Amino acid sequence: MKKIIDYLLSIVYLIHFGLTLLVFHALQVVALNIFGKKAHEKVVDYLNFFLTYGLYLTGSSVTLKNRAIIPDDRPIIFVANHQSTFDIPALIWFLRKRHPLFVSKIELAKGIPSISYNLRKSGAALINRKDGKQAVSEILRLGKLIHDTTGAAIIFPEGTRTASGIMKPFIPGGVATLLKKAPDALIVPVAVDGTGAFNPKGIFPLKSFSKLSWTALPPIEPAGRKVEEILAEAQEAIRIELG
Repeated sequence: MKKIIDYLLSIVYLIHFGLTLLVFHALQVVALNIFGKKAHEKVVDYLNFFLTYGLYLTGSSVTLKNRAIIPDDRPIIFVANHQSTFDIPALIWFLRKRHPLFVSKIELAKGIPSISYNLRKSGAALINRKDGKQAVSEILRLGKLIHDTTGAAIIFPEGTRTASGIMKPFIPGGVATLLKKAPDALIVPVAVDGTGAFNPKGIFPLKSFSKLSWTALPPIEPAGRKVEEILAEAQEAIRIELG
């Protein structure tokens, strides 16, 4: 019976998901081209609001917890574990006051309504995993951007999704590259929990009545410390939060 419910509620949510992407794609184009960047950011915020709270259609719970004091006057690098595609909408909505830009694989910049458009227009670092030079160049550009604008970036240091919830070691390269151009950035760990179990076999079927949570943890001051040490502390904080 539970499997039948999973399939039925998955269909309901995925229809909501697809329609939301289509509607907000058009809204993004209008907002950016007529009203400018700030309007576009606001539309993206509400796109991710609807994607996040639409998860209630699966009977799941959504919990956003902030245990971090995040300043407005310096760049921020959010460091999160990565379990699922569904990590991302809630991160964007949850952290919307800082509008973090993602380090994302370049393949996502084409073919997906709303998501691809936002990645191309927002300033995200779109990296080609087969071209190390291009990837470093993009991350350096993003680091300089958040330094110059006192902005924020978000990166998944595992480098890939881990649906099992068992984190892979955090790879220091991306964060180290961001810090080269934004040495005054503050590191903020974010623990994502439950999304891997929510879609363990891909996007369909989803596991209804899941408990999903996103928790911003106390910041880590990177000044004078090795990146490996910073990420080890961030990963341990996330591991403790995940229990």
